[in-house]
Amino acid sequence: MTRAPQPGGRARDRAVRTARHAARRQRGIALILVLWLTVLLTVIGSSFAFSMRQEALAARNAVEMAQVRAAADGAIERTVYELMKPKTADSWKTDGAPHPYADGDVALTVYATDEAAKIDLNTAPDTLMTGLLMNVGGVDAPTAARLVDTLADWRDADDLRRPNGAEAADYAAAGLKYVPTNAPFETVSEASRVLGMPADVFARIAPSLTVYSKSRGVNPATADRTTLLALPNATAEAVDAFIAARSDALAQGMPVPPFPAASGLAGASALVWRIKATAALPDGVMFTREAVVRPSQDLRRPLIILAWLESGSEPPAMTATTTDSDARP
Repeated sequence: MTRAPQPGGRARDRAVRTARHAARRQRGIALILVLWLTVLLTVIGSSFAFSMRQEALAARNAVEMAQVRAAADGAIERTVYELMKPKTADSWKTDGAPHPYADGDVALTVYATDEAAKIDLNTAPDTLMTGLLMNVGGVDAPTAARLVDTLADWRDADDLRRPNGAEAADYAAAGLKYVPTNAPFETVSEASRVLGMPADVFARIAPSLTVYSKSRGVNPATADRTTLLALPNATAEAVDAFIAARSDALAQGMPVPPFPAASGLAGASALVWRIKATAALPDGVMFTREAVVRPSQDLRRPLIILAWLESGSEPPAMTATTTDSDARP
């Protein structure tokens, strides 16, 4: 006997099928949401891990940089101590020779040089400055004469213009917003501001200049090749021969021979030292400190720091209204 369909049975079947389809659809959406949430959490976690790693590396680098900075500063102080000790055959000298040593895992190399190895911007005679500008700076004689007069007008106390120089009116006419200080140069970089000084010329002569030695000449026993070439009577061949003879003499503990080309411009050693200390860790973190110091007879202040720089840097150039706190603590 055939059973008659129940009233509303088809409707119930459709409702059941619709409910099952909706449930499957909801489960699919939930799965997609879970997958997206998993991806999002993974991205957030990776970003956090990367950020923490970067912060850890930055912290380690900061610690290591502080370590090598402190080591380099300490090496400056040790070098001063070595230079002020009673002289013996093993004493450190201001001849530019390297002094390597280690402080724990920090490798240090120190160089000490007599500051008279450089040409003083404030006291060098015109002939020496002319030789520097021509032989090292690469300018011709008329340009050298003009720059020598302009440098002199910047540092002299008057407003009288040298024949090829420049005073305040010339700077104003050139549209510059500063004028000569009419005072000695306080930093080497200040010379880059004198009227008509080409940037490339200044870059070539700057390593041979100082404002600290107060010497009229150059000490041939410690001057480098570039500075020796500034001597008016020097030639490249004579300078190279002298440097070779000087190296041999120093290696044998003998006095440095005279340099004939320095006649009349040979300066004695100045009691001012330029010290360069480089500290390095095995992983390559490195810092270099450069200082210019002068010992004093005052027991309350036995050492005067004239410059305290990171190597390669120079205190900012002076203007009429600024001071150079870096160069003159």
